[in-house]
Amino acid sequence: MSHLGQVAIIPLEHGQGCLVLGPVSVDGDQRGTMTASLLIYGFLGIITTVVAVVANKRLFTGGRAGSVSLLEGIFLAVGIASMCLGWYFNVRYTHQYGHAASYVGYTKALFANWAADSAAQDYIVVNLVLLPLWTIVDGRRRGLRIPWIFFVMSLFTSLAFAMAVYLAFVERQIRYDKAVTVEGMNPSPPTQA
Repeated sequence: MSHLGQVAIIPLEHGQGCLVLGPVSVDGDQRGTMTASLLIYGFLGIITTVVAVVANKRLFTGGRAGSVSLLEGIFLAVGIASMCLGWYFNVRYTHQYGHAASYVGYTKALFANWAADSAAQDYIVVNLVLLPLWTIVDGRRRGLRIPWIFFVMSLFTSLAFAMAVYLAFVERQIRYDKAVTVEGMNPSPPTQA
């Protein structure tokens, strides 16, 4: 990558030309700045996660789903680790490109060479097509409320985080359904007045 004043020129491979981003600092580093977009995306990531929990609060209250299972804990740990790592790189990207940092610029930068192109198209198809189809259809079948929130969550947190949280919710929903079924089969005796 070379810099011409306030513009970054990134040569792309296999005859795709150059990706021009600007303005950026001459050394390409703006670490001291916390951009408004990072704060907004972080806030929206927190909000979408809270909305998912509140909409499905029955899975977290009343004890029917029990405490966090080992598998659920693994899903959540991997999701949180992935989100933190992804945000580390997103913050660096945003600081490097300043106001030129955008979803369009980010997506264009994913397609830097043939190997990156392969991974980028996989990521885009999974995040924008398969994740919403899967979580909405499967989530409704399983009884999760507002399952589309996991797709929205992926736009502000990370794909892996949204998938991991969805899988953790599914684990809780399975345990919740089993508890409700058992309660239905063994009704409590009527109380005497």
